[in-house]
Amino acid sequence: MIPLKDENPSRTFPLVTLLLIGANVIVFAYEETLPPSQLQSLVASLGAVPRAFAGGAFRIESVPALPWWTLISSMFVHGGILHLAGNMLFLWIFGDNVEDALGHARYLVFYFLCGVSAGLVQILANPASRIPLVGASGAIAGVLGAYALLYPTARVQTLVFLFIFIRIIPLPAILLLGLWFLLQVVAAPSGSGAGVAFFAHIGGFLAGMVLVGLMANRRRRA
Repeated sequence: MIPLKDENPSRTFPLVTLLLIGANVIVFAYEETLPPSQLQSLVASLGAVPRAFAGGAFRIESVPALPWWTLISSMFVHGGILHLAGNMLFLWIFGDNVEDALGHARYLVFYFLCGVSAGLVQILANPASRIPLVGASGAIAGVLGAYALLYPTARVQTLVFLFIFIRIIPLPAILLLGLWFLLQVVAAPSGSGAGVAFFAHIGGFLAGMVLVGLMANRRRRA
């Protein structure tokens, strides 16, 4: 299932969401200009390496012992055009309404808190990993968790693949996002070899649900 758009117009201009999308696109465009060796070095420097946080013997030359800042920088690095496009699609569809509910400044803080929480959950789940964590999906999972809590009945136009049949079906957000979360939970135990940080998605989603309850402007929510 691929969401295409939601039937939930926001009342304010999604400035922060657009800035985040723009920043991710700019960083990826820069990645595309680098030769493979320099790109690998960039990912190693900006990605969050679980083993580095766990205090293991493995170290990357340019990364300090506890590189907390990489939990932020890793959110802007992506492993390919499909990785970037999928993340930005979800951020564009669901981010504007969460930004509307929180306000611009709170939403920016919320986004980074979700991303950091997601990264920490993935590190705790696989502390020995030497693979750098990259991508905005943990933070965006937080946006999805917040959206599911704030707007459970909002309709989302979704491209659904049913074997040979392809249809666009309006689905309630709680169903679409609930199924997405369930998929992450099911795939997490055996998904470490697939190159997908499923535990980060789970951690980000749950963090988003908790944080939006604490940070949402009640007047905006109403």
